[in-house]
Amino acid sequence: MGMPFSTPIWLAPQSSKRPATPIEVNEEVDLVIVGAGFQGLSAAFHAVALGLKVRVIEAAQVGSGASGLNGGQVIPGLKYDPEWLLAHFGPERGEALARFAASTADAVFDLIDHHQLDVPRKRNGWIQAAHTQTASEMQAERHRQWVERGADVALLDARQIAEMTGTSGYVGGWLDRRAGIINPLAFVLELARLASDAGARIAENERVSGLRHETGLWVVSTQSGKAVRAKSVLVATNAYSDGLVPGLRQSLVPLHSFQIATAPLTAAQDAAILPGGHAISDSRRILVYYRKTADGRLAMGGRGRLGLPRSADDWAHIERAMRRVFPALEDTPIERRWYGRVAMTMNHLPHIHEPEPGLLMAAGCQGRGVGLMTALGPYLAHYVTTGDPAALPFPITPIRPIPFHAFRQIGVSAAIAWYRLLDSLER
Repeated sequence: MGMPFSTPIWLAPQSSKRPATPIEVNEEVDLVIVGAGFQGLSAAFHAVALGLKVRVIEAAQVGSGASGLNGGQVIPGLKYDPEWLLAHFGPERGEALARFAASTADAVFDLIDHHQLDVPRKRNGWIQAAHTQTASEMQAERHRQWVERGADVALLDARQIAEMTGTSGYVGGWLDRRAGIINPLAFVLELARLASDAGARIAENERVSGLRHETGLWVVSTQSGKAVRAKSVLVATNAYSDGLVPGLRQSLVPLHSFQIATAPLTAAQDAAILPGGHAISDSRRILVYYRKTADGRLAMGGRGRLGLPRSADDWAHIERAMRRVFPALEDTPIERRWYGRVAMTMNHLPHIHEPEPGLLMAAGCQGRGVGLMTALGPYLAHYVTTGDPAALPFPITPIRPIPFHAFRQIGVSAAIAWYRLLDSLER
C-alpha cells in the first residue's frame, strides 16, 4: 500500500481516533476476533452488546485492508436470486438466505443512522447497467423475483439509463433503490470507534501467528510474543487470510480490485455524468463499477493484475474503460490510483466454517463485502453466544481447499483474458 501511485481517495472522518488498547499480560476474554474489517468490527460491537468480553487483533491498521480500500458501494442481495436460493437450499434455509440478502444494505445504513456515525453517504440506489440484450433479459427475471418480495426496484430502458448515467453505451438496466454509497474508510473507522466505545478492545499492528486449544480455552499468540486466552475465536481475515487456519487461504480465490479517481469534474461534467449520484456496475463478465465521490470526482474500479502492481501502467485498463464509458473525460487527469484484495469462492457464496468447536470464520464477499460482512456481524456474535447453527444465514460447511490452488492464479489470469476478449466482441 505504501507505493506513491497507490493513494486511495477516501478521507478519515475528523472524529476518528486510533484504537489504543494494547494486549495485556495474561489477558483472558470471551471472544478474540482476528481482523478489524467490516466483519470483525461489526461482530465485535454486537458481541459486546450481548455481554461478551471481546478482544480484536488487527495485523496492520484499521482501514488498511479491503474495508478501507473498496469502492464504497453498498449493494443488497447475493450473486444468486431468491428462487435459486430456495431451489438449492430448500424452503427454510433458502427463505432465510433471501431475507438476509434483502437486508444487507439496511444493516449498513441503519447502523450509521442509529448511532449517528460520521460517514459521508447517499442512499439513492445502485444501477446494474446492461451492455447486451441478453443481460437485459436476465435483469427482467431478477426484477420479477424481487418485486414479488416487495423490493423497491425498477427496470430501466435505454433512454432512462442514458439519462441516469450520462452515457449511451447501455441497452437498459436495473435500479435497486435499497442500495447506496458510503465513504468506506470513514465507515470502518467509525465502526472501530463504536465497538471500542462499547467496550471492545482493539489492538493494531499485532499479527496473530498461532492458534492452539489448551485446557478448554483458545490461546491466540502474536508475532510480538503476546498471547490472549479466549473461549471462542472468530477469524475475520477474508481475502487477507494466510496460513493461520489450515486450508482457509487455499479455499479462496484472491483477486485484486484496482481503482482510479479523476481530478474534480468541471461543473458541466458533473451535471452530465451520473446526475443523480447513483452507484453503477455493468453486466460485463469482467465488470467495471463507478460512482462520484463527495468532492466531485469520478471513481471507477475493476479487476486488476493478480500480482502486486509495479507501476501506474497497471491501472491503464481501468483508464481505458473510463474513457470508453465517458468519452468526455478523455482529457481529464487521473489523480488517484489504488487497489485492494477481494476473496471469491468457487460457488460464489460466502462460506462459514467451524473446523473445531469455538473456532469460527466467514469468508468470500464476492465483491459485496460492505453490506454482506456488516450484516453478518450480529449473526456471528449471536452464534458465539448460543451455538445454534440455525442462527446463521448460511450453513456451516467444512473448509474445502481448491484443488491445485497453487496453480489457480494461472487459470484465473487466463479466464480474465478470455472474458475480456468476449466482452470486447459484445460491444
